[in-house]
Amino acid sequence: MKNLLLIITILILGKANGQGLIQSGPMLGYSDFREVAIWVQTKNPAKVKFRFWDLENPTKTRETESANSTKINGYAVTAIADSLLPGKKYGYELLVNEKVQKFNYPLRFQTIPLWQFRSDPPEFIFAVGSCTYVNEPFWDRPGKSYGDSMQIFKTIFDKKPDLMLWIGDNTYTREGDWSTRNGFLHRYSHTRALPEMQPLLASTHHYATWDDHEYGPNDSDRSFWNKNIASSVFKTFWPCPPGNPLGDGPVTSTFGWGDCQFFMLDDRWFRAPNNSIDSTKAFLGDDQINWLIDALTFSKAPFKIISCGGQVINDARVYENYATYPVERRKLIQRITDAKIPGVLFFSGDRHHAELSKLERPGTYPLYDLTTSPLTAGTHNPGNEKNTLRMDGTLFNGHNFALCKVTGTSKERKLIIDLINNRGDIVWSKEIKASELK
Repeated sequence: MKNLLLIITILILGKANGQGLIQSGPMLGYSDFREVAIWVQTKNPAKVKFRFWDLENPTKTRETESANSTKINGYAVTAIADSLLPGKKYGYELLVNEKVQKFNYPLRFQTIPLWQFRSDPPEFIFAVGSCTYVNEPFWDRPGKSYGDSMQIFKTIFDKKPDLMLWIGDNTYTREGDWSTRNGFLHRYSHTRALPEMQPLLASTHHYATWDDHEYGPNDSDRSFWNKNIASSVFKTFWPCPPGNPLGDGPVTSTFGWGDCQFFMLDDRWFRAPNNSIDSTKAFLGDDQINWLIDALTFSKAPFKIISCGGQVINDARVYENYATYPVERRKLIQRITDAKIPGVLFFSGDRHHAELSKLERPGTYPLYDLTTSPLTAGTHNPGNEKNTLRMDGTLFNGHNFALCKVTGTSKERKLIIDLINNRGDIVWSKEIKASELK
């Protein structure tokens, strides 16, 4: 009887102190020199804010502005920790209805270093992954569950990356989801609440673009009738870096970390239908390509990493590869070549297997495309698919992610790519020097 009363008392106190109000998060969004975005989702309407402090001076705390989580946004809130200093590590805590929430893992964020004109660029590590399917039996197709290996998120967390790129199919909408805002909110909320994902969300800065499954139905294109709602919900759940280079609709973005620049492309908003008979049909679209070429030309980064949901370099005309849009693919590659832009690499997902493709270009450096997929969705063996540009020994059809380290002095920068399975074992490694991409 005493034990029962104790349990009831703990539950009542927990509710009174705001415990149990969290649906998912907190999650770190973008980081910059002066500010960091922090996201959280509550289960019901609540007043939310974050308290934070420099780890070197933990007694001096500050708070973000308070925000009210509302139903229209699925009770998701993004707050900005501002007036920060570059190159610092901070601790933080979440307050819901003025009560501090407790977590059994550390809450830490960092600002990017101000190294320019002062030192060699910093070493940093980032993870890359795509294709996250979280089972929900009522809405899943009958038969064997499609999602598996949820422990991969703990594996990534244990590697302690500074940031993570989510390059498409970050959640899988089902038939009951993509026709309404409520449906999109349900699917995003269900995926984001995965328990194995929470420590990673809270301690690593996250950047995302989408592919078809969080955009809408399988293989969706620019004709999708609900893409404005899809975009709104995506941006509610993924705090994108400031700036909308192509307007409010597309999820295209760019950001810097260290001396690298990342370009997150949108392969859905402008995309013509896959079965269009127009040989010049759009995949990324002229507006996005024009912006990308200008931004690449302006960038001084030794590594210009372009993330796209679909494979770019694989030359097999299968599924939704860029090769099935041959005219625009050739145009993009030729424009990069003609503009003499150094340091370009592609990262892609979608395919449910991993591989590294390499396109040799006469008179200049080769273009690489790292495909890493899936995180938890079903795996796929491409079998006899004729990707003539696949590098030997890089095909892997188990659950995987990539861990990338950028290191070296400013004159000897290099990118080290490790493809890692769900247990944390290195499947293969590849080192690419910046000097090789000129």
